[in-house]
Amino acid sequence: MYKRILVPTDGSEPSRRALTTAIALARQDSARVRLLNVFDPMVCLTGYEVSASVIEDARRSAERLLQDERRAVDEAGVPCEVQCCDAIGTRLGQAVADDATKWDADLVVIGSHGRHGLGRLLLGSGAEEILRLAPVPTLLVR
Repeated sequence: MYKRILVPTDGSEPSRRALTTAIALARQDSARVRLLNVFDPMVCLTGYEVSASVIEDARRSAERLLQDERRAVDEAGVPCEVQCCDAIGTRLGQAVADDATKWDADLVVIGSHGRHGLGRLLLGSGAEEILRLAPVPTLLVR
């Protein structure tokens, strides 16, 4: 059914649950998985002077996360690739939608913290943004 499953990941527990679900679907359908981390260097800015090395450290951390999660996919025997996307000035949902289109994904699997009310208002909802903008079916895992 699905042949190319995109999994945006940030290392959180919800994204790990989404990855577990994506692995199961990929094994069932002999699909490929692409792990995507959307790295926004602007997040590193705090009002204090931030050196290029701080941003580079954050980027390396994102790449380590992708490699750690790739090992889990490889151990499951599922073909996998990783993509660390610099999203300077691009919102998360748009970056995921752009990558899904570019990679020709036919499913996006995302985790959600399940926030609502004030928590959602203050922290936003990356999952909701991805759901609205994804060009392909999207599976939300709580």
